[in-house]
Amino acid sequence: KSANPQWREQFDFHYFSDRKDMLDVEVWRKDNKKHEELLGTCQVDITALPMKQTNCLELPLEKRPGSLLMLIAVAPCTGVSISDLCVCPLGDPSERQQISQRYCIKNSFWDIKDIGFLQVKVLKAVDLLAADFAGKSDPFCVLELGNDSLQTHTVYKNLNPEWNKVFTFPIKDIHDVLEVTVFDEDGDKPPDFLGKVAIPLLSV
Repeated sequence: KSANPQWREQFDFHYFSDRKDMLDVEVWRKDNKKHEELLGTCQVDITALPMKQTNCLELPLEKRPGSLLMLIAVAPCTGVSISDLCVCPLGDPSERQQISQRYCIKNSFWDIKDIGFLQVKVLKAVDLLAADFAGKSDPFCVLELGNDSLQTHTVYKNLNPEWNKVFTFPIKDIHDVLEVTVFDEDGDKPPDFLGKVAIPLLSV
């Protein structure tokens, strides 16, 4: 019941150079669970923002009254990567040796914040739930560690998808839990939940 809402929420996105450079923002109103109405949209050109500083932006909504006030900071993304199985970051022996040296006991106090990193190979899923009327699903997999979130591509019309992707996360808290969730892509609608597993880092 407000024309001037304040959310004060923070979201972290991983921005890779092969992605599009525009951040799309939508503002919606909700009367009840069934009725929703789009109040306006706006776009932010990420490439036009200065790096390593917080940018305060007041963005007018396109073709609708009102504006959106946002704070956006673009910072280098360290330690996070997505790659194919055939070019696995730890597959290179010289890189493995560098990592072993970086985390050996004598270098424990060299960088206190550098706890380590987690590499996850997402190979495939088997016998997923059929979410579509045709008896199939369009599954993709989301990995979350702390407030880092990465996802695979969607494999369409398949209950036994193969993704074969390698994800690398920096570890900021050894007590974090890796959450792996499988969803069914459903066009413009929110994705359907197909299953989830949680893996505490301390159990690895």
